[in-house]
Amino acid sequence: MPDTPPHIVLPESLGAPSIALPAMGQGTWYMGEDLVPRQQEIDALRYGLDLGMSLIDTAEMYGDGGAERVVGEAIRGRRDDAFVVSKVYPWNAGRDSAIAACERSLERLGIDCLDLYLLHWPGNIPLEETFEAFERLRDQGKIRRFGVSNFDADNLRALDAIPAATECATDQVLYHLGSRGVEVDIIPWMQDHHIPVMAYCPLAQGGRLRSKLLSSSVVNEIADKHGASAAQILLAWVIRPTCVSQDGMRGVVAIPKASNLAHVEANAKALEIELDSEDLTQLDDAFPAPKEPVSLDIV
Repeated sequence: MPDTPPHIVLPESLGAPSIALPAMGQGTWYMGEDLVPRQQEIDALRYGLDLGMSLIDTAEMYGDGGAERVVGEAIRGRRDDAFVVSKVYPWNAGRDSAIAACERSLERLGIDCLDLYLLHWPGNIPLEETFEAFERLRDQGKIRRFGVSNFDADNLRALDAIPAATECATDQVLYHLGSRGVEVDIIPWMQDHHIPVMAYCPLAQGGRLRSKLLSSSVVNEIADKHGASAAQILLAWVIRPTCVSQDGMRGVVAIPKASNLAHVEANAKALEIELDSEDLTQLDDAFPAPKEPVSLDIV
């Protein structure tokens, strides 16, 4: 494993100093819905923290707040070990409604402050109003940073006209080997603004080609070469060493969900996989990125 594990850096903001985070976090979509035993979900998140995957992503939408409650139980007594991200529904993102929504999330999580609060997807409430609410939440000490999710290139370019948007910490988008449209225009915008990308569904839970990716002979040959699984290669690809700064910072953090300890450990071990130029060329040839802008994949 590299001396410094792959990481991203969230830049300094008015609410918090810059912070380095492992390039692999933990997702919670479908948690808190009794699909697996609740304690199993809690144990999985806590094990992820043990393995250094400090970023935990959730949302008021997930399980109608149930996932936030699971996260709250997982981080109880371990708040300093976790970087907690949650998201607000677009219809709750008004000047006052965002304040109330955030307070409800904080209550479910059992914490006083979110590390990062995102607008879950673009809605009808003006962005200026949403960011005004985010600034108020930051000033009140209820969030440290804010950002967006499911913003396409046009949405991101619109942020340039909003002064408060200079504090935008990330755009969380669907991104995996079979869904590479964000490489055309979204990732370049993020790089120009020195903002890391947060990749959800990095194992192709949504978007295109899930089964084709996991059964791909190319992916599996590379997995055999590294003594890894196909899923671990897909994760390593998302946080691959492209556009890496001199300090080793990656441009993307992946947030796969895992509900059992073996899956959590497998995700963490993907941080140890360094895909070489031959691997990347083979994957590019098998699953090329589009040349022109395409519609943003969303699930």
